[in-house]
Amino acid sequence: MDYKKFDLFNPTEEHQALRETVSKFSREEIAPQANAFDDAEKFNLELYRKLIGELGLLGITIPEKDGGIGLDAIACVIVHEEMSRFDPGFAISYLAHEVLFVNNFYYASNPAQREKYLPKLLNGEFMGGVAMTEPEAGTDVLGMQTTAVRQGDTFILNGTKQFITNGPEADVFIVYAKPDRNRKEISTFVVEKNFPGFSVGKKEIKMGMKASSTSCLVMEDCEVPAENLLGEEGKGLIHMMRNLEIERVALGAQSIGIALQCVDIMSRYAINERSAFGQKLIAFGQIQQLIAEAYAQTAAARALIYLVAKDISPEVRNSLGASSAKLVATTTAEKVARNAIQVLGGYGYSREYNVERLLRDAILLSIGGGTNEAMQKNITADLKRIYQV
Repeated sequence: MDYKKFDLFNPTEEHQALRETVSKFSREEIAPQANAFDDAEKFNLELYRKLIGELGLLGITIPEKDGGIGLDAIACVIVHEEMSRFDPGFAISYLAHEVLFVNNFYYASNPAQREKYLPKLLNGEFMGGVAMTEPEAGTDVLGMQTTAVRQGDTFILNGTKQFITNGPEADVFIVYAKPDRNRKEISTFVVEKNFPGFSVGKKEIKMGMKASSTSCLVMEDCEVPAENLLGEEGKGLIHMMRNLEIERVALGAQSIGIALQCVDIMSRYAINERSAFGQKLIAFGQIQQLIAEAYAQTAAARALIYLVAKDISPEVRNSLGASSAKLVATTTAEKVARNAIQVLGGYGYSREYNVERLLRDAILLSIGGGTNEAMQKNITADLKRIYQV
């Protein structure tokens, strides 16, 4: 390998071009609208359509032969990092469609299912979401109570899903359900919002990620055609766990975007804008510590995210790496955003510099896609398998 040419964060010219394109769009289109849609607690569907129309940024990990962009997990990381510098709420709704639905659907579906749904998912006609969490079952996915009972050529689904990103806007969902509540098997279905017995519940009022809509989904004798079963009945856990790995590095990438932006804001403020006792703020040791630690921790977490993403694909599992990367990145984002508020003082606590919004948004990332406590459990379980004699 020619190490002089090696770039961990932009390994190919395609990755570099993708970063430049998404960065430009994020600065010019995503940044200006972020506070307004956070205040309105509303997803900017018009901007989402513009993202698709101008950038064609759907199907990043889908092969070109099937209408996708044909890139990899690193490309996915680049997109979510760049968007999340300015509006993590908008980015997480994009993630729910692009990673949670499209990537998951493609690698679990058969040719007929792809022919039916994929074109609409890639041209923006359909927006997707994933329904896994329930009112009493989050990290404990095997504790879910939603059932799917087959009756001839139809599955009848009953249950409620909670905290579903894109719930109010999505046209189609991947829904996980069990053949029987007392069994451990999970099946995976594609459920359209207009299927009989399906309804969208109340929109949640949240602390952060307010520009992303979240709601519950209710299925009361919901009729789903048997042809909408993804893979084999009772084998959905395989799809779920495989997709969780790319989801976790994408959520980690969102955390890195938040941290990078916070480092940028606090550095510019302390070095160029604010003075105290006749000196720029950066002259004070306490401020130096807050900024230096934020920069170093962000750089380390970012390197880990990209190293893990490099080794994630539908054929390659990396549970240990994905859990570790998400744990480190999400923890870093919260710490760095909190440092930024401290450096900016009253301005950090107010809306002017956006760091308070970035902190609020960062907190969700240590919960979604598996809590940080679950990541710790996953890491130790994987290490036990490696080291146990």
